[in-house]
Amino acid sequence: MELSDDVVRDAAAGDPLATRQVYEALSPRVLGYLRSRGVEDPEGCTSEVFLALVPRLAGVDGGAAGLRTLAFSVAHARVVDDARRRARRPHVLAYEPEHDDRTSESAEQHAVTSVEAERAVRLMQRLGEDQRAVVSLRVVGDLTLEETAQVLGKTVPSVKQLQRRGLERLRELMVAPEVP
Repeated sequence: MELSDDVVRDAAAGDPLATRQVYEALSPRVLGYLRSRGVEDPEGCTSEVFLALVPRLAGVDGGAAGLRTLAFSVAHARVVDDARRRARRPHVLAYEPEHDDRTSESAEQHAVTSVEAERAVRLMQRLGEDQRAVVSLRVVGDLTLEETAQVLGKTVPSVKQLQRRGLERLRELMVAPEVP
């Protein structure tokens, strides 16, 4: 679902249907970005992003593009928070969704957890931090170069360079035999 300026304007005015459309349009990409960055609880973090985003809808400038930039700025801040939080606390056992019978897998979760998606996420983890952030925001988040630069606090030329190098490295990793 593509987000329009009209929907953003209506959501900013408090229209609950438009707010739902904003969520439905942005949440899959935000979730994908959070997963690609290795956030411990990407679904919960996606909820946090939208809990922070909805009260700020009235102040969004730039229509759909501005809202997308804001959403990924908030998501990126949550990625940083998650990394800091994990660095401060001792390692705990990993959550294993295949052993959790409390929920059923959605179609989106099934697609994301496919073998190729898992491999792509593993390969993304082998990129440098800045390259991984840029590739995730550009490919998964579908942000423009300018929006990505704004989210990460970098210049557009540095984002271009990071993206080029990150994608080159991913290509190399994709054709290389996988090391266990």
